[in-house]
Amino acid sequence: MAYEGILLGMGNPLLDISAVVDDAFLDKYDIKLNNAILAEEKHLSMYDEMSSKYEVEFIAGGATQNSIKVAQWMLQIPGATSYMGCIGKDKYGEEMKKDSTAAGVNVHYYEDEAAPTGTCAVCVVGGERSLIANLSAANCYKSEHLKRPENWALVEKAKYYYIAGFFLTVSPESILLVAEHAAANNKVFMMNLSAPFICEFFKDAQEKVLPYMDYVFGNETEARTFSRVHGWETDNVEEIALKISKLPKASGAHKRITVITQGADPVVVGEDGKVKLFPVILLPKEKLVDTNGAGTL
Repeated sequence: MAYEGILLGMGNPLLDISAVVDDAFLDKYDIKLNNAILAEEKHLSMYDEMSSKYEVEFIAGGATQNSIKVAQWMLQIPGATSYMGCIGKDKYGEEMKKDSTAAGVNVHYYEDEAAPTGTCAVCVVGGERSLIANLSAANCYKSEHLKRPENWALVEKAKYYYIAGFFLTVSPESILLVAEHAAANNKVFMMNLSAPFICEFFKDAQEKVLPYMDYVFGNETEARTFSRVHGWETDNVEEIALKISKLPKASGAHKRITVITQGADPVVVGEDGKVKLFPVILLPKEKLVDTNGAGTL
């Protein structure tokens, strides 16, 4: 029972529409590999085109929900993890609930009456992927849902919190409520930089939450964008990881640890004024399916 609800995640629940596409498709929709962006008007027709032109796979996901499902699988204790986000009242939303519940996650979705469940195109070429998210209902999450007694009880029960930076585009107020609770109660609050555009275009919202982050995750591209946006004038990932770990904290209960992945290159960990490198076990190229899910922590 000690593990019940120990980890809480909040984020954008999205139904992944995944397919191996070709370079012509990427060019048509101005898509760059190894990137994650929000869908614009020019992208809206690509979802139907993917479904009609390629062999697609539908996967209940979204960066935070994926991470929570993996944590749930690792813990092997039903209900050890909880998750909140917004879905639509439609068949995709029902599939999302069914999938996450089957995985053992205690999901408390806010169901929007008007917007459809969010989707994310996963375009794979040569094993590399690009993500184009059409948030739809995921963009409609309200902090009022978080404040409901049955949902806030999940916050109070948890000892660890994980939220992807993508949620900064949806409900920064909800993130701060959870972050402040964590700091006041000596709990562990974790976030991910998530994408270069988050560091660049949602810098102010990110900076408000940074003091509460006990763990900061990201990849080398996001770290370098973070550095540039903050005027640090360095592309050295080890330096950046260390500088992030030294930024001011709201609570002295936990030190900040920064974890930066670099694909096949060593993982960089900055803490206590030092940098540690952890080598990655190389996977033979013939065993690589695609990079979707890699780095979604």
